[in-house]
Amino acid sequence: MKSSKTNTEKRKSSSIGLIRRFAVYYKKYIPTLSLDLFCAALTTLCELALPLIVRKITDIASTDISKLSVSLILICAGIYVALKIIDTAAYYYMSSVGHIMGTKIETDMRRDFFSHLQTLSFSYYDNTKVGTLMSRITSDLFDITEFAHHCPEEFFIAGIKIIVSFIILCLINIPMTLITFAMLPIMVVVLVRSNHRLRSDFKESRHQVGELNAQIEDSLLGIHEVKSFSNEAAEEKKFEQGNLKFLKIKEKVYHSMGKFGAMSRFFDGLIYITVVVAGAFFLRVGAITAADFIAYLLYVTTLIASVRRIVEFAEQFQRGMTGIERFAEVMDIEPDIVDSENAEDIGTISGDIEFDNVSFHYSDDSEHNVLKNISVHIKAGENIALVGPSGGGKTTFCSLITRFYDITDGAIRVDGVDIRNITIESLRKNIGVVRQDVYMFSGSIRDNIEYGKPGATDEEIKNAAILAGAHEFISELPNGYGTYVGERGVKLSGGQKQRISIARVFLKNPPVLILDEATSALDNESEHIVQQSLERLAHGRTTLTIAHRLTTVRNADRIIVLTADGIAETGSHNELIKKNGIYANLYKMYSVS
Repeated sequence: MKSSKTNTEKRKSSSIGLIRRFAVYYKKYIPTLSLDLFCAALTTLCELALPLIVRKITDIASTDISKLSVSLILICAGIYVALKIIDTAAYYYMSSVGHIMGTKIETDMRRDFFSHLQTLSFSYYDNTKVGTLMSRITSDLFDITEFAHHCPEEFFIAGIKIIVSFIILCLINIPMTLITFAMLPIMVVVLVRSNHRLRSDFKESRHQVGELNAQIEDSLLGIHEVKSFSNEAAEEKKFEQGNLKFLKIKEKVYHSMGKFGAMSRFFDGLIYITVVVAGAFFLRVGAITAADFIAYLLYVTTLIASVRRIVEFAEQFQRGMTGIERFAEVMDIEPDIVDSENAEDIGTISGDIEFDNVSFHYSDDSEHNVLKNISVHIKAGENIALVGPSGGGKTTFCSLITRFYDITDGAIRVDGVDIRNITIESLRKNIGVVRQDVYMFSGSIRDNIEYGKPGATDEEIKNAAILAGAHEFISELPNGYGTYVGERGVKLSGGQKQRISIARVFLKNPPVLILDEATSALDNESEHIVQQSLERLAHGRTTLTIAHRLTTVRNADRIIVLTADGIAETGSHNELIKKNGIYANLYKMYSVS
């Protein structure tokens, strides 16, 4: 089994396989690519014409100088100028439209990459650094842009030059051409082997760039903690370690590039001296004329320049191939949570929720069930509180309802329908979530509230803010609803951010509400204000509240005590206090007088 997986991975990462996967992005741009390659052919043929003109003039001059008239010289010059005008126009198209085509392909790939990231479940992000993804979606795709434009051109131009040069050189002298081209296969084999090492080093370099980006992101996003603990020196030390590791990898890359370039230069010189020596012998025996020998040298120069251009392109080629490989690695990850074939849009639900013998464990910890054999029925409009010790699975319980994770065993039904038979989009549209850690998007307060209902009117946004108890403080801000909240909402207090998140959910107006410790991080005054907003929000909705401050859930219709062993107790606040069990002990421990 392991061997099969290894072979599959090798097949996926092979250059041919990667190029095939990448080639589909050219489909929309075939007319542009075709014209680009036509222009490449024109520039190449214009370049190949010069040795023929030189050969013609030299041949006439060496046989009968009187035939080298002014008109002939001007005709040759005119032909070359006309070819150069064509070459200039063709080069402009290649440099402008050709590059734009590469940028459009990059845009398409970035769109597909980002869309694919949206389909991946929480379990993927639980184990992936955002900084590494940022590296793939920016740096890697930029390298692919250059690859997309230059790769077809460079190989097409090199192919034309090698083929045309071979034909013309054979017409001049077949034995000398065979000697010259006999060295090319050896050169190709040596350079291809060097290329494999170069690609491996580039991939390692790209990986470390992602790690470095992740480290920088982690440090800068946590800048408040860094400064409050005076740990700037520790962060600099961590960064220095990552930075030096990147330096060592780059050194390996440049050593590989140096070996690759040195070998190509060695073969360049070997081919050149072979042509010079062989040509000298053929001149000596009269098997080649001086004009033909000059033309031959010019074409060999063109041939060597083509090979050198491919060699110089090798770095860009390997960067592009590495980018495509890293792009494919993420695109090959299958989403854990997907709609089933029979999934239907459920429309607006009443909010009846049933857990039927539900068990769950994370994919990377199959031996430990977070939830085991949970069965509970929550009626539409019922206010349920989930309490219990940390690690009991309260947040996981709610995350399973939204299908942020899929259950391992059993079934969860909403309005009697298994949630796996409901489209993910329609299921989540019916559920509003208010978390302890509120995420504010970079933008205005209006933008952040509107996130609950994209396209909402100003009046709808204002009404939602009023219901959430946020309108008053928003109105006092310099720019009101247009106030910029800063990165992750740093310009707002915890209570203000929480009220904005509640306004979002008011705007969404879902029949099911999940409150995940929504007030636990707030001071008493902010908690009181936010709690009033939450009570308004919960009215008439099926509500599940996760709370450590048990005083906030005394009025719940039913309290479920969840532990690592499952549901330990259930009942109203008064009923559970009378039982004097787990809940009663927790209440005494956490309640605030």
